[in-house]
Amino acid sequence: MNPKFASYLGLAMRAGKLVTGDENVLKAIRSKKAALVIMAEDASPNTLKKFRDKCNSYEIRLIECGNREALGAAIGKEERVLIAVLEAGFARQMVACLGIPVEVKHIDKSR
Repeated sequence: MNPKFASYLGLAMRAGKLVTGDENVLKAIRSKKAALVIMAEDASPNTLKKFRDKCNSYEIRLIECGNREALGAAIGKEERVLIAVLEAGFARQMVACLGIPVEVKHIDKSR
C-alpha cells in the first residue's frame, strides 16, 4: 500500500471523516455521504460484487487497495475490508496519490 495513501487514511480517521464495516459503509453510500469507498483486495467475491454494484448505481468511486490487515493498520484498527471516506477533499487526495486520474468536470466559459 502506498505510504502516502495510508497516511491520508489515518488523517481522515482522526478527523472523523471515515466509516468502516459493511452496514456503516452501505448507509453512507445510500445517503450519498460517501465520497469514496475503499475495499480490501482480499474481500470476498460476494462483498466485491455487492459494493461494486451499489457504488456504480449511486455513482460513488470504489477503489480496491491493499489487504484487510493493511487497511486496518492505516487507520489504527483491526482488520478492515470496507472504508467509506465522507469528505471529498480527502477522497481526491487519496485517489491522486494512487496515480488514478481525478475526474474533472469541464467548465463552459462561453456562457
